[in-house]
Amino acid sequence: MDRQQPGVSVRVKLTLSYAGFLMLAGALLMAAVWVFLLRYVPDRAMLYNPDDGPEGIFPIRSQLLRVFAPRAAAVMAILLVFGLVGGWLLAGRMLAPLTRITHATRMATGGSLSHRIRLTDRNDEFRELADAFDAMLARLESHVAEQQRFAANASHELRTPLAISKALLDAARSDPSRVSGELVDRLHSVNTRAIDLTEALLLLSHADQRSFTREHVDLSLMAEEATETLLPLAEEHGVTLETSGDIAPTTGSQALLLQLATNLVHNAIVHNLPERGTVRVSTSVRPKTVALTVENTGEQLTPQRTSAFTEPFQRGTERIHTGQAGVGLGLTIVKAITHAHDGTLTLTPRPTGGLRITVELPVTASPAQR
Repeated sequence: MDRQQPGVSVRVKLTLSYAGFLMLAGALLMAAVWVFLLRYVPDRAMLYNPDDGPEGIFPIRSQLLRVFAPRAAAVMAILLVFGLVGGWLLAGRMLAPLTRITHATRMATGGSLSHRIRLTDRNDEFRELADAFDAMLARLESHVAEQQRFAANASHELRTPLAISKALLDAARSDPSRVSGELVDRLHSVNTRAIDLTEALLLLSHADQRSFTREHVDLSLMAEEATETLLPLAEEHGVTLETSGDIAPTTGSQALLLQLATNLVHNAIVHNLPERGTVRVSTSVRPKTVALTVENTGEQLTPQRTSAFTEPFQRGTERIHTGQAGVGLGLTIVKAITHAHDGTLTLTPRPTGGLRITVELPVTASPAQR
């Protein structure tokens, strides 16, 4: 594709605009003076000599025109020079912040997201633009750093089951007589973990991109279906499931919101007390939001540890781990789905031990209420 030829710079255009406006104002002023002269100055006047009387007719207007015209032209020339020089300096001063913004944009295009404009001398539209651009750069830098950490963690997590599978297959190939049901079971378990991790990554990407169709969803039905599905797992762990709440209408992806509820209940079951644990699932309607709350018994947690649970692959080392502990993306997916639905996610340690997680989504009128 052919590159367009560079046009006239904004500084030149502003300079010409300032000079042109100044010339127009000067021309109007000269015209007003000339109209005043034509109106109040007579065309001719009689000259009188005190001693001899009338001496003749003097053409006043024509004489004024011969005097006024060259001086008016000189004034217009001065205005033109003053307009060009002053306009050039004034345009340069006004466009200086734009030059800094352009420089920052080029640096960001080149991959440097740490540079900031930081305009402090003025409080105008350029300052607002610079502050908005700095905020955008900060978000981009944070997002890129988060994506890099996520990619590194995902690569590490995927490499582990693949390396285990390779080691098991190498052992089986070197000694076929050692191939047994136990080896097949271990390979199946490792392969299942790799598949689960891959599906979790795909689901996370799908939620981040917001590439889903929005429809009316009752969040209480999603919570009920999730608890019914995970009831056998709760019984296996000796955890009691308690559900309550009201109809919670919202708008979003039914599949993603069901995954959100499932992840929350699953997380509450597997990270619970070793025995006689409890999980409470409830929904409620607030003035502008609907809320899904899942709380579980468990060990004492600190706010510092709790804040890291939504980070990818961040598992609490002191939390209880089982074969059902997941791939370390459960709450990360919950966070992504919540943000994709314009909601908020709150994690709060319970005073008696365990965790309370609340998801708030925008409330909408259900189809029956319309």
